[in-house]
Amino acid sequence: MKIDGFRGRLITADHTDYDTARAVWNGAVDRRPRVIARCGGTADVAAAMRFARDHDLEIAVRGGGHNVAGTAACDDGIVIDLSAMRAVWVDPAGRTARVQGGALWGDVDHETQTHGLATTGGIVSHTGVAGLTLGGGIGFLMRKHGLAVDNLLAAEVVTAEGGIVRASADEHPDLFWALRGGGGNFGVVTSFRFALHPVGPTVMAGPVFWAADDTADVLRFYRDFTAAAPDELGTVVRLGTVPPLPVIPEGLHYRPALAVACCYAGAVEDGERAVRALRRFGTPLVDLLAPTPYVAHQSGLDDSVPHGWHYYWKATNLAGLSDGAIDTIADHAYTAGSPRTYAAMFHMGGAVARVPDDATAYTGRDVERNIVIDAVWLPDESGERAAAETAWARGFLEALQPHRAGVYVNFLDSDDDSSRVREAYGDHTYRRLAEVKAKYDPDNAFHHNKNIHPG
Repeated sequence: MKIDGFRGRLITADHTDYDTARAVWNGAVDRRPRVIARCGGTADVAAAMRFARDHDLEIAVRGGGHNVAGTAACDDGIVIDLSAMRAVWVDPAGRTARVQGGALWGDVDHETQTHGLATTGGIVSHTGVAGLTLGGGIGFLMRKHGLAVDNLLAAEVVTAEGGIVRASADEHPDLFWALRGGGGNFGVVTSFRFALHPVGPTVMAGPVFWAADDTADVLRFYRDFTAAAPDELGTVVRLGTVPPLPVIPEGLHYRPALAVACCYAGAVEDGERAVRALRRFGTPLVDLLAPTPYVAHQSGLDDSVPHGWHYYWKATNLAGLSDGAIDTIADHAYTAGSPRTYAAMFHMGGAVARVPDDATAYTGRDVERNIVIDAVWLPDESGERAAAETAWARGFLEALQPHRAGVYVNFLDSDDDSSRVREAYGDHTYRRLAEVKAKYDPDNAFHHNKNIHPG
């Protein structure tokens, strides 16, 4: 096979690297593309795109390959693979970074933290920059510095026709609006330019764990604690078991527990004061909140969600954290069979809520919490275990029905249908996205995603 103008690597089923190249983060996804076009730069992406359109091939786009639905791989089509495009260039004086479309958040943090700078990224360092950003981009810094899309200044995009455009507030502003939350529906983003902010390199960060029996009491305290928290304090609640990380005493490994993970985007001494009441509540099992390198904090959960395990997600936004919602969460969080399964709840608000709702395609800026229910099992635990874990996740989401308020598109799994995509955006934003889709991808070439139909 040959692609005119392509200088990267073409990997087909007879290649020794094929099985490695087609694998994505979620080991439950097993797809066999006809060809994987591993691109070396934007010109390769454009050439692969033109080839795909000329030969009417199914198209999947791979950045970090981390989406739980496995949209970075397809059967009997072409994977336009940006995983070799991971460069990050930092302008410390201008406080910006240009990031290639295959980069991971660990790549970004590594380069920006050299200058004491950061931008809002994911909470696992092997998450891809492209997928997380295009869906909105939530993380520990969002309450202080906004979502990833709020820090996006410009993007280089390969269009459905294989052309190359630049999207920003001044160039193709309609496309720029759609890229900031509309997912991979409008083109292949080969590079991003982000605004950076002074963060670290040492921050007050880490988790505090409490026994599962204390969940309702801790969450009620946490609700009040976060209501008065400064924007600098980002928190994520994790409910499941204590992960077997080296920094945690072995006797606590896999014990049912709730954790509140924190990261204070400011001076360490201010962070120590901001988390003091949290650390003193009840009787924690272990307190790992401490001055920590920001890079280490951002990669602290990596080993608890490795590549190759099997994952299944259900998610919803929560308008608030009522007593009823707390009781439902406490009743369901620990009833899964797998010790690797968990739920994670993000505290929104702050800078996220201060951006006008129509400024980007990301919606739900008025929600208070965002919860993702993560069923996890090992590759050799398929069958009954897989069925039980997925049933648990669905049941948990159903129990939260009275408290639901939309959903974050990046948390949708492969069996979340088009109605949930519309739920993620709402009717008005979806219609506007469909109009942009009709302009830049009228044939819906980019449909192997959480799809916006041309309108």
